[in-house]
This record gives sequence, structure tokens and C-alpha cells, in this order.
Amino acid sequence: MKIAVTAASGQLGGAIVNALVKQVGAANVVALARTPQRASALGVEVRPGDYNNLPELERSLMGVDTLLLVSGMDAPDKRIVQHRNVINAAKNSGVGKIVYTSVQGAQQGTAFSPVIQSNRQTEEDVKSCGLEWVIGRNGIYIEPDIEYIESYKKAGKVTNCAGQGRCAYTCRGELAYAYAKMLTEDKHNGYTYNLQGELLTQQQLVEYLNQAFDLNLHYVPLTVEEYQADRVAELGDFIGTVIAGIYQGIALGALENESHYQQASGRSHQTWQDYFASIS
Repeated sequence: MKIAVTAASGQLGGAIVNALVKQVGAANVVALARTPQRASALGVEVRPGDYNNLPELERSLMGVDTLLLVSGMDAPDKRIVQHRNVINAAKNSGVGKIVYTSVQGAQQGTAFSPVIQSNRQTEEDVKSCGLEWVIGRNGIYIEPDIEYIESYKKAGKVTNCAGQGRCAYTCRGELAYAYAKMLTEDKHNGYTYNLQGELLTQQQLVEYLNQAFDLNLHYVPLTVEEYQADRVAELGDFIGTVIAGIYQGIALGALENESHYQQASGRSHQTWQDYFASIS
């Protein structure tokens, strides 16, 4: 069985390629990337995979049995069309199964909602395409909080607009393990899974950060407007506004969801105690 992974030069796509190689061997894995050279270090066959280029995608998917579609990073309206290109290429090239990496979040009422709506549209497109399918709705990556630790340390605090909301956090390594199972095991066909670990409040997250990095951070909740202004000032209008929308969704309870990680992967998600112990 030949399995292809789109966006393989990205962090999630690359992690899934590595997990698949452990399960089925490098000869059975194809990495697709818009810029193939960026995926050359993965140790598998690399083919072009530009979501905007349907003929190229059709050629690259020839001989592929199962496809992982990693959700694109473009504007919501553009990514719907791009994802449809990948789906249509899969159908035209004889792919039998698509696994799609979707995401959890508020479908209405936040600046991140248009992204969620576009993902839900792709979910429907995948379900109706006539191929076998599995959908994973990823929780929020915990890695950015680790990568941001020096900024937190400098400020002495963690600030955002999540308030007391409980968030479905996960990490790329755990997602990669689950997706490798979803790609290779037929028992998952036709299911949609929420993929995350134990729910965390921001206060709980800060406590884990303090333990792992020997800090004394505290959590300071902001209004949505305050946090959006802060993120826009640092990251620009589009990204800053979207990030504020993600945390607003946490506050609204849109990420307080039941986890299906056990069903998807066959084992429990790594505990946050173990995760933070591993990086301290």
C-alpha cells in the first residue's frame, strides 16, 4: 500500500511521514510538497504537491492508495478551492481513501470562525467525494507555548483572552501517531475524531510551564479586544486577529470537547505531566 502525505515539508506533515515510515516502511510512503526540495530530508520519495495545481497533483497521486490531506494555510475561501483540487486529483488518480486533518473551534462568533467554517466545508467535500474517508479534528498545538517561553519569562506572565475556558490541547508527535493509525487501519473509515489530550485551563498550563522551566509565571486574562490589539501589534493584522479568535473560542467553550484519541490511535494520549517532564 502506497500512502501519500501532503504538505510534508511542514511540521505536522513531516511528523506524520516519520510516523508512517515506522509503521509501513519508507518504500510505502510518498511525501508531497509545494517545494519538493524542502521535504528531501524525510528519506522517502518526494513528489510535487501544490494545492493550486490540479494537473500536477493528479500526476503526483498516481499509484497512491491512501492520501493524507493536511489542511492548507491560505485564506478560508481560497483553501476550500485548494482542498477541492486535492480531493478531485485523488479521485482522478485512483486513490481509494482520504484522511483529512481538520481542527476544533467555534464555528460562529470569532475571528477564527471563518477558518473553522472552511474546514467544515472540506469535511463535507471529503465525505461526499465517493472515496473512503476519515477526519481528524485536531486540538490546539501546545508547542507554541513552549516556543514562546522566553517571551513569557521576560514578561513574567501569560496573557490571552481564553479566561477560564478549558482547551483541547495536543502536540504534533501525538497527532502523527494517531494519523498513521487512521491511514493504515480500515476500522477508522467513516469516522470523525477529536484528537487531543487532557483539557487544560490557562492557569493549569501556566502551572505546567512553571514546573518545567522553574519559573513563577502567572496568568492574566485580557478582553478579546485587548488581546487582539496585542497580537496584531506583534504579528500583523491577519495572524494576530486569527490568534485572538482562537483564544476567544476557548473562552466560549468551543474547545471543551470529548477526546476520541484512544479510539483513533489505540492508546491514550500522552499525559501533560509526562509531556512537560520530557521537555524540562
